[in-house]
Amino acid sequence: MTISLDWLGNDLGLGLAGLLAFGLLLLQVPATAILLSRLLQGPGRRPPLEPQRSDPTQLGSVSVVVPTLNEADRLQPCLDSLARQSYEVREIIIVDSRSQDGTPDLVAAAQRKDPRFRLIEDDPLPAGWVGRPWALHTGFLHSAEESRWVLGVDADTQLHPGLVSSLIKTAETEGYDLISLSPQFILKFPGELWLQPALLMTLVYRFGPAGLGDNPPERVMANGQCFLCRRSLLAQIDGYSSARSSFCDDVTLARHAASQGARVGFLDGAKVLKVRMYEGALETWHEWGRSLDLKDAAERGQIWGDLWLLSAVQGLPLSMTVVLLSLVIAGNTAAPVTAALGLNLSLVVIRFSLMWAIAPSYDRSQAQHRWTFWLSPFADPLAVLRILLSSLRTPKRWRGRQYSL
Repeated sequence: MTISLDWLGNDLGLGLAGLLAFGLLLLQVPATAILLSRLLQGPGRRPPLEPQRSDPTQLGSVSVVVPTLNEADRLQPCLDSLARQSYEVREIIIVDSRSQDGTPDLVAAAQRKDPRFRLIEDDPLPAGWVGRPWALHTGFLHSAEESRWVLGVDADTQLHPGLVSSLIKTAETEGYDLISLSPQFILKFPGELWLQPALLMTLVYRFGPAGLGDNPPERVMANGQCFLCRRSLLAQIDGYSSARSSFCDDVTLARHAASQGARVGFLDGAKVLKVRMYEGALETWHEWGRSLDLKDAAERGQIWGDLWLLSAVQGLPLSMTVVLLSLVIAGNTAAPVTAALGLNLSLVVIRFSLMWAIAPSYDRSQAQHRWTFWLSPFADPLAVLRILLSSLRTPKRWRGRQYSL
């Protein structure tokens, strides 16, 4: 019997395409189910925090701790915003790690206007500690015992008036022991407008939106840029020592606290907190990407499970849609191919829809070429790659310090 080689090749090609599409479905269907289970909780999440007026019962209830290391270029807006917080703030402790750029001078100027500011210098970094948790631990040890709450704030943050009051009222009314906020990110340049939302989306896909109900300790999310904790809880867990060697100390500490029975909340703070994290796409890639994998706060199985999820539902859909659509146009209508095309098209629609959902999390008022924000789904493969690379490497340099952990 004579068999046409052209026919055999075409038939084999269609068969391989169907087999590959079936394998893709096996990879993506369970990941899509997990993603939908998280996103469908969105409509029931807690609304964003609003600024609130102070209450006399809050007088002197909060000690603020700000770790600094060569932050002169971006610290002033943070200092100004802290000075605008009301009488619930007892003290504002700036813990400096021997900055060489004039950071202490900015704090001294703030102190002359507002006696709540206090500058201290932390001791040399002990073995096994990362700089940020060491500075926060030092600030906690030097804070007033009369304060009921300790609020860790990063130097790149800008607090709206009424933020601290809103945090305390929320924590005390709703029974939280620890609250951190997702901020509104200030973006300025096209590269970061394109890349940063794709990196942020990896957190949404892994943990759902901010403001959801209580999660099990291993799925708790946190953000150290604005991190309020009961002083009694910090005393109970020995300050920040549980996160001493972590490059994502906020999540590590929050998960440790949750495992000890504390109630931990991660809420939407886009209306009360702004952050200017990094200058441009390259700095965003290097600096934020180093801790975004959260490997210091998770078991290895969870890390690889998250990588599978991100690859399946964020990294692949756009490119797979193009490939599968070309196969269908070429005449391959095998059931696995059309099913995989439908699934990936749906994932692409979900991804672009989420751009509208996260848009309030960005301040683009100072941005150049704002339209590049809407192209961030095309950066998804890079974002997933960055998480993978970070998961495989231990940082050697962080915020100007060298480490050999």
